[in-house]
Amino acid sequence: MFVDTIIKHKKGIILLFAITALFAAVAQFFVSTNYNMVDYLPDDAPSTEGLALMEEEFRSAMPNTNVLIHDVSIQEAIRYKEQLASIDGVSDVSWLDDVFDIRIPLEMADTSLIETYYKDRDALFSVTIDSGAEVAATDAIYSLIGEENAVTGEAVNTATSQKMTGSETLYAAALLVPIIIIILVLSTKSWVEPLFFLTAIGVSVLINLGTNIFLGEVSFVTQAVAPILQLAVSLDYAIFLLHTFSDELDQHQSPKEAMAKAMRKSFPVIFVSALTTFFGFMSLMLMDFGIGVDLGFNLVKGIVFSFISVVVFLPALTLTCYKWIEKTTHRSLVPSFKGSGAKLLKLRIPTLVLVLLLLVPSFLAQSSTTFLYGLGDLPEQTRAGADAKQVEETFGQSTPIVLLVPNDDIAKEEKLVQELEQIPSVESVLAYANMVGAAIPSDFLDDELTSDFHSENYSRITVYTSAGVEGDLPFALVEQIREIAQNYYGDAFYTLGESATLYDMKQTISKDNQLVNIVTITTIAVVLMFMFRSISIPIILLLTIQAAVWLNLSVPYFTNEPLVFVGYLIVSTVQLAATIDYAILLMETYKHHRQMMPSFAAMKRALDEKLFPIAVSAAILSSVGFILWFTSSNPTVSSIGLLLGRGAALAFLLVILFLPAFLLIADRLIEKTTHRANFYKEEDSL
Repeated sequence: MFVDTIIKHKKGIILLFAITALFAAVAQFFVSTNYNMVDYLPDDAPSTEGLALMEEEFRSAMPNTNVLIHDVSIQEAIRYKEQLASIDGVSDVSWLDDVFDIRIPLEMADTSLIETYYKDRDALFSVTIDSGAEVAATDAIYSLIGEENAVTGEAVNTATSQKMTGSETLYAAALLVPIIIIILVLSTKSWVEPLFFLTAIGVSVLINLGTNIFLGEVSFVTQAVAPILQLAVSLDYAIFLLHTFSDELDQHQSPKEAMAKAMRKSFPVIFVSALTTFFGFMSLMLMDFGIGVDLGFNLVKGIVFSFISVVVFLPALTLTCYKWIEKTTHRSLVPSFKGSGAKLLKLRIPTLVLVLLLLVPSFLAQSSTTFLYGLGDLPEQTRAGADAKQVEETFGQSTPIVLLVPNDDIAKEEKLVQELEQIPSVESVLAYANMVGAAIPSDFLDDELTSDFHSENYSRITVYTSAGVEGDLPFALVEQIREIAQNYYGDAFYTLGESATLYDMKQTISKDNQLVNIVTITTIAVVLMFMFRSISIPIILLLTIQAAVWLNLSVPYFTNEPLVFVGYLIVSTVQLAATIDYAILLMETYKHHRQMMPSFAAMKRALDEKLFPIAVSAAILSSVGFILWFTSSNPTVSSIGLLLGRGAALAFLLVILFLPAFLLIADRLIEKTTHRANFYKEEDSL
């Protein structure tokens, strides 16, 4: 009934999808992109609570930008400070004159304090740029200071990411679409058939982007990754359908009859493939870290729209435009894969031994990788990356951590400041107790002098550290500062700043990782168990793909390269959810042939038949990943791309080499643990 309705109303279906896609194309321009990772931390994270409190209590916000001006006098630096403060979007600028009376000779001051701001005639300003104004404000600062000076910090990273995402996504698409078309042309027998694939999935991608208007905004990770991932992952569905349609046409049936049979035959495989991917992406939505929720929801929507588009829109489009398929038919451009199964099976024992030897080390290595929880370092070929290096070489690493403590006991605050100053990685501490003096009550001083340090209820203490932004030492420093503050104020204090935020991000994401992996594996296992009516088959298929995931994620450990954790978390889920399709397709074909022939012959036949479609799917997903890695200057997006590209290639190799060996060894076990396996036995043929 469903199939007949689609075939009967094919033109109406095409019109409906075209109108929906048109509205979606317009709607996507009204969806904003959020480039601030901090916004995706849970509301109850300590640094999030601290930031909200500081915005409520203090007029000046947390500095998020450093501006370096070379070779200036004190007076010239003051003029630069005034010019920086006048830029739209800049809410605050602080420098040496805010913490020291510059009318006094600098030689009389604490050298470490002075050199935090002014060193060898180089001036370093702390600037606060309003959220949402990063691009315009940083452009204005660049214009003011010229090429020879430098700007760095969170706001600069946000502005750089914002500029990169749009242009790099278009660049990635410009490289990717021709590559996918080439792969599809090689895998089909018509020059226009690849356009049907891309149209069907392209429409679903467009609808997915347009429906984000109901969310209002998406993260920059979602904006950069979700459309391309949706395209790569769901092209399989279109390939399954049209390949089955082509096979049915070879039986000399009419296009309508062939499509009806192809839809009925391919629907179960497409449905299960979509379902496993759906649940894999759904698990991302269980994360406390909001980027996972944002990306997961977009990918789940994308899979649903792609599934509907392939089973409804693609058959209607193919039948309506079938004459173009006939007119553009060409001979197969790739050699036959017949006989490839026998060649691959010759490698089964070495592959099995190699993978089993690597399994435990790769599992241990991937869990011991050094992770980055922020954006990481921007490439030095970018202005932001080069400027960050310049500031570090001139002033060293100086990372502020802000403490908010109750302001009801100045003597206690003074003791806290003194203890903080004794920490080896602390360069300086700015607080009322040591900058103004604990002996002078704040009520006797001008509000302008005290407003940076005291609000109605809290004291603000800024701790400048040389430990860097993130890593073992910076995170240990955050823990130490919080522990010291707790000794004085119990739980009545707050910490914030980039290091504190990334530390909270680490705590949040680490908990998310376990939950997401468990839910992904469990849900996919349940789907596979019902599909194959087996206990052993889900374990074998999941172990194969999970081995590819572990091998992929262990590479950064062995190459001693830190890995952006958001990329690790997303890819560990996406690779499993997207590449399990390869194992499903091979297993389903093997199980079918196993009912008619012995195990070795069944596996040879299955590999002969399914090696090519699996290779096509893996080539597309791998191309998507490597192109994202190649085109993106954003470390998070680039990391996701590299892991995805390498992961798809590894999954392909394990499915065609390791899985067949595993299945042949476990053949008797599979038969005993599968409901109505009906495997062929020699006596059945007698």
